[in-house]
Amino acid sequence: MDLNLLVPIIIAAAVVVFVVMSAVRVVPQARRYNVERFGRYRTTLQPGLHFIIPVADRINNKLDVREQVFSSPPKPVITEDNLVVNIDTVLYYQITDPRAAAYEIADYLQAIDQLTVTTLRNVIGSMDLEQTLTSREEINTRLRIVLDDATGKWGIRVNRVEIKAIDPPITIKEAMEKQMRAERDKRAAILHAEGERQAKILTAEGTRQQEILVAEGDQQAAILRADGEARAVELVFQAVHRNNADPKVLAYKIWRRCLTWQEAVTRSG
Repeated sequence: MDLNLLVPIIIAAAVVVFVVMSAVRVVPQARRYNVERFGRYRTTLQPGLHFIIPVADRINNKLDVREQVFSSPPKPVITEDNLVVNIDTVLYYQITDPRAAAYEIADYLQAIDQLTVTTLRNVIGSMDLEQTLTSREEINTRLRIVLDDATGKWGIRVNRVEIKAIDPPITIKEAMEKQMRAERDKRAAILHAEGERQAKILTAEGTRQQEILVAEGDQQAAILRADGEARAVELVFQAVHRNNADPKVLAYKIWRRCLTWQEAVTRSG
């Protein structure tokens, strides 16, 4: 083939390949491409294979429509009782309208950050420090409502807002730590005193039970001794009666037995 003809063919083939390659666009999953034609928005490409007109069309924005996380740096906010606290927030958002996200706002992340600061100052400014530290859920909810309402026209949906940290002034931190230590010491003292009280109660109860058992034992022993003496007297009486003893001797023996029994009872009591 003539070299003069081969060169134009090669050039034409290269141009065709370039045009075809420029016309083909593959959009990955969870991505959206905004296409402009001669500088004007034309369409948003969904995931898959697409063809555009080379030179006339161009991809202006490639946006990720998955949920994303934006961590905002700590911001100083003044509470109702004029204390400065630093609040660190995390924002979970998602692009729902790629066209609005690209053309309705120049930098939606910066806009969200500034809106977060303004909203925090309005919310925290109506609370004192104690309310601020104990009302995280309320602050999160109010932030999300305001941000979601404002970012809707930018094609952004704010799914949730979380406060990572609320840092009060150093002097307040020290005072709070002292109060916490005092509370812990107080609880420890109460528990110690309660333990000693319970120990004394248990000791007294044990002593009482012991004395009761001893008294019951002494009582049973006295009863048994008295019963034994009574049986002995009865046996002596029967023996004397069988032997027809003198009444004076009998009275004396009975008197001695009764005296012995009374002394035993007295000692037991």
